[in-house]
Amino acid sequence: MTEISTLARSAAPPAQKRMVVLSVSGLTAGFGNVNVFENLDLDVYGGEILGVVGASGTGKSVLLRTILGLVHKRAGRIEIFGVDLEEADAREREAIDRRLGVLFQQGALFSSLNVLQNVQVPMREYLDLSPRLMDELARLKLELVGLPQDAALKFPSELSGGMTKRAGLARALALDPDILFLDEPTSGLDPIGAAEFDTLISTLRDTLGLTVFMVTHDLDSLHTICNRIAVLADKHVLVEGTLADMLKFDHPWVQAYFHGSRARGIGI
Repeated sequence: MTEISTLARSAAPPAQKRMVVLSVSGLTAGFGNVNVFENLDLDVYGGEILGVVGASGTGKSVLLRTILGLVHKRAGRIEIFGVDLEEADAREREAIDRRLGVLFQQGALFSSLNVLQNVQVPMREYLDLSPRLMDELARLKLELVGLPQDAALKFPSELSGGMTKRAGLARALALDPDILFLDEPTSGLDPIGAAEFDTLISTLRDTLGLTVFMVTHDLDSLHTICNRIAVLADKHVLVEGTLADMLKFDHPWVQAYFHGSRARGIGI
């Protein structure tokens, strides 16, 4: 196991002190006449990096979007910081939303805004700040994710894939969230860029005290920075636990994924 992996996992809270910050129970969601997942249960603990994996079409991104309220659930319960989202009033829901940061696939930056303006979008939505203070805070977030200051005035079309991911991450961190949702954060990055992004996420978790919910297919990310893994299959969470638990779990897809040729390439 790499030094980074050891440090990342040791930074997670001990099992006996773990606090559930996100709880999903009996969750069902889908489109049309098809349920993507049914009666799904999953807990996320404070301070951990949880990797959510599964074959294409198993509902990883749909689960993330359902938790965020972007996809309507058909049944079940979602609690964040002990609050049932269905029972929360508008004020409670807004307070929770401000504690969540999201990095969507491909960054999802607004093409008509420059990087600085993109990072400021959540600030304009929720905070009453002067333009000068917003500029200072947005530049601080860009520095936090490792972007050079000259990137602030660039437009999304002028950014590389790695820079786009970091700009999206800076926007996700704009309101100093407690939970960070990442949807395929290393997708499209070269191996070196992906490794650097993984290290960045681990460092931010440790520095800012974040909880990270990460949808991924990247075995390197699972091996290097994730404290726990949840596998989606057969319309529910098939298994959750450590990497060691995944290696021992007797299921065709799980065995093929964690014991395949790509897994051997990273030393699993």
